[in-house]
Amino acid sequence: MAAPPPAPAAAAAAARAGGLVLWLHGSAETGEHSRGQIAPYFSAGPAVRLSFPTAPIACVGDVVLNAWFGIPEVPITATTVRDEQGVLEAVEHVHEMLDKEVAAGTSPTNIFVCGLSQGGALAIASVLLYPKTLGGCAVFSGSVPLSKSFADRVTPEARKTPVLWFHGMADGVVLFEAGHAGCAFLQELGMACEFKTYLTLGHSLVDEELQYFRRWIFDRLGISQGTEAARPSSSSSSNHEDLH
Repeated sequence: MAAPPPAPAAAAAAARAGGLVLWLHGSAETGEHSRGQIAPYFSAGPAVRLSFPTAPIACVGDVVLNAWFGIPEVPITATTVRDEQGVLEAVEHVHEMLDKEVAAGTSPTNIFVCGLSQGGALAIASVLLYPKTLGGCAVFSGSVPLSKSFADRVTPEARKTPVLWFHGMADGVVLFEAGHAGCAFLQELGMACEFKTYLTLGHSLVDEELQYFRRWIFDRLGISQGTEAARPSSSSSSNHEDLH
């Protein structure tokens, strides 16, 4: 007798096997631009799915651009005050994406929320306020866009999500002090935050960061590393001087 077809829930779970990297771009960029930078590093990892949403259009003064929330003064420092209501609205949007992915069968511990600059700030805010433990969060040249008063809203489950943070000491858009303070805040919450410092790196993505990022994701998913990912032929680094 033929086996009965799998139940819809089981079929959904099987379809969502493996991991998901949700990448949030910096302001004035798009998801497709990020795809060109990040996707080549995961071309040899079919078990990893990638998602590159694009932020809505926002007006910043006379400039129209893609941004997840309002852009404060530049450079961003350790004491920059944000539009926290705007941040929380963006966090809700990310949580909707995460909830949809979990409902489709992906284990939360196989989901990684990552981003560059403003996208990195939104990534860590979204992870802090998500009620489940995720696979991880990677922040590139970002900051924590919420005040310490939000510490009480970070659940014990959220505090178990590991964080990987990259920051260049020559960053003139999001100052090094902002990244360092963000990681220190996470550690105060009892979270594991690995902070990678690059002496001469500005506000940009470079191959060395992305190779390490790829290995970190694969390690956490239990995927065999194999050989290093080939550097993208177009640009393995991006001089990303966004407005944050």
